[in-house]
Amino acid sequence: MFERLRFPVIVAPMAGGPTTPALVSAVTAAGGFGFLGGGYLTADALGDLIARTAELTAEPFGVNLFLPGAPSVADLSGHREHLLAEARRYGVEPGDAHWDDDAYPAKLDVVVERRIPVVSFTFGLPSVDDVARLHEVGSLVIVTVTSPEEADLAAAIGADALCVQGFEAGGHRGIFADDPVHPAGGETYGLLAALRLVSAVTDLPLIATGGLVHGADVAAVLVAGAAAAQLGTAFLRADEAGTQPAQQRALAEGGRKTAFTRAFTGRPARGLVNRVLAERSADAPSAYPDVHHLTRPIRAAAAKAGDPEAMSMWAGQTYPLAGAGPAAEIFAKLEREAREAFSQASKRLG
Repeated sequence: MFERLRFPVIVAPMAGGPTTPALVSAVTAAGGFGFLGGGYLTADALGDLIARTAELTAEPFGVNLFLPGAPSVADLSGHREHLLAEARRYGVEPGDAHWDDDAYPAKLDVVVERRIPVVSFTFGLPSVDDVARLHEVGSLVIVTVTSPEEADLAAAIGADALCVQGFEAGGHRGIFADDPVHPAGGETYGLLAALRLVSAVTDLPLIATGGLVHGADVAAVLVAGAAAAQLGTAFLRADEAGTQPAQQRALAEGGRKTAFTRAFTGRPARGLVNRVLAERSADAPSAYPDVHHLTRPIRAAAAKAGDPEAMSMWAGQTYPLAGAGPAAEIFAKLEREAREAFSQASKRLG
């Protein structure tokens, strides 16, 4: 997979809309690779997304799936009560908080039937049988990890590569199990530290992700041993991205800090600080996807109203440095910057 890329940059599978078929195909045409985000979709919707992408590019692309966790026993009544005012602000009611498996078995069937070349997983480990099914149809299996302990477990079930996520990353942390007492879900590592620690326990190819928005960032993780760099925030304002307009404006304006929160989904995720994140994070329960379903009508209504204060605006720590424009131009700029960074580093090393 990595050897055939002209420049080893991958578009992250940003579920919920930002990563579109047009974005994946544009970066693929430029010489990179892209993943569709399968999270939150029905199996039929994922099949449609795959079909639309295949119409735009004859090149291979990947699909990311969320692995279901165990149902939560957390009490959501207090969180729901606090969110009632937010819901009524937009003329809606909170959603029905419930657990589901994100249609994982059916979506796994889809990627197997379509023989998707690369399938990545977030929030845990696919079973050995699931990995075997994918290998039987020629798919490579990638598992998202945040620690050397998770990397060991992923290697043991037959993963072909690992996506190593640092705490700088926007969106959900890929942790296997959420620690309810820690706002980020347990011990966290920056990307370079995570790469070092993971590479010490496995020889599997590593994809680096978390806070990478400049070509010099890509160069840095390649030098640190990564086979490729996966970027999400860097493409949030691409012309082809499906990022909500209110989030696009907030990203362009800058000025907001980022922080981890469970307030929107029940799992730790990094986003731009807004009213809901600031007011509801401290007591938000560890209950995914229950909280996601609870807040979904509020987030949708806020987005429709163009109000960023009740939206889950996922973004990495370095988001103010990310650019905008056609995805191919963003990709080309990253490549120029990376080559310049390599050149400058070579000079410094004599």
